[in-house]
Amino acid sequence: MPVTTHRSRPFSTDQRLPETDTPPVVHEPEVAGAMLAEFIHRHPRLMILTGAGVSTDSGIPDYRDGDGAWKRKQPVQHRAFMEDTQTRQRYWGRSLIGWPVMRNATPNPSHFHIADLELLNHSSLVVTQNVDRLHQKAGTRAVLDLHGRADEVLCMSCGYRCPRDEVHDRCADLNPGFRHYTATTAPDGDADLDVDFSDFRVAGCPKCRGILKPDVVFFGDFVPRQRVNAALDALKASDGLLVIGSSLMVYSGFRFCRYGKEWGKPMATLNLGRTRAEKLVDLKLNSHIGETLQAALDQL
Repeated sequence: MPVTTHRSRPFSTDQRLPETDTPPVVHEPEVAGAMLAEFIHRHPRLMILTGAGVSTDSGIPDYRDGDGAWKRKQPVQHRAFMEDTQTRQRYWGRSLIGWPVMRNATPNPSHFHIADLELLNHSSLVVTQNVDRLHQKAGTRAVLDLHGRADEVLCMSCGYRCPRDEVHDRCADLNPGFRHYTATTAPDGDADLDVDFSDFRVAGCPKCRGILKPDVVFFGDFVPRQRVNAALDALKASDGLLVIGSSLMVYSGFRFCRYGKEWGKPMATLNLGRTRAEKLVDLKLNSHIGETLQAALDQL
């Protein structure tokens, strides 16, 4: 298959859904499941794109509400993390609270149902915008981590790589005064902790003292081209696209609906709330994800 050329754009935060006077239709899981099963029967080999809504039942918060608006302060920007010491202090300080929540999370029924779709040969590839690795823990084998993985840390200077827990433990040992803090957890290993981080000691690379960063794509950074090309190749070879648990507000995920439309691929969304692809997809299901997937599987 020839290499696909595609538009390149940083992982951005600036898109918003337009206001509407018409409330979205809410589907009962049994009804939505029947509609999804029919879609899968007609297009049996799908690329599946997943977002934060798949992992909320595992206790990992999402970024946006049902209208695509931010629920809390926007996440850390790549440039700020790389250039500003205070940003890194705040990030790693909050991570002392937020990372264990993500690390200890377990797959919920949605993850297992998606794994079942693979077992039934209805999933050619799961492209996930999540960085929690819960699809892999649930048994899905063909997974592309579009935005990377939060359980590994990378040195931005020399390429040193290690498990996230090692850096977490080093930061905890360097900052014993932070052990007593508690806060509400936020998406992707963050926490809503608002204290003075000016004395927080950030663990540097043990080889070159460079900046250590979780191996994830922060907002303002670019998704590696090889990942995008691999996902686009899978989409091109599939019978259609199924988006689960994503509002598609950032272009890194929305692009697949754009290309799917260009290539004439049937597309369906399953999400609690609206998505950015409302005008592009063939089937819009606004329903509880886990229950809808279970209802669909019962009819496959």
